[in-house]
Amino acid sequence: MTRNQMKAKVLEVLGEIAPEVDLQAIEPDTDFREQMDIDSMDYLNFVIKLDEEFKANIPERAYTRFVSLNACVDQLESILSQRPRG
Repeated sequence: MTRNQMKAKVLEVLGEIAPEVDLQAIEPDTDFREQMDIDSMDYLNFVIKLDEEFKANIPERAYTRFVSLNACVDQLESILSQRPRG
């Protein structure tokens, strides 16, 4: 999966969790909490949904690292690159 495909998937998940958000206006390096009104439960659901969609097995200690679009992609790339190939 390319980086752009990952970004598109992350935005798709974000749209499911926060349908009122204008996904086209998301700044890739700005904290989601600064850009939209999501509470901690929405944020948790967002990271859990990312985990499910990417089958990433995101460790709970890493949940706080998914703060922006680029941070999400960076974290997912890192986690997925550590999976055994096969």
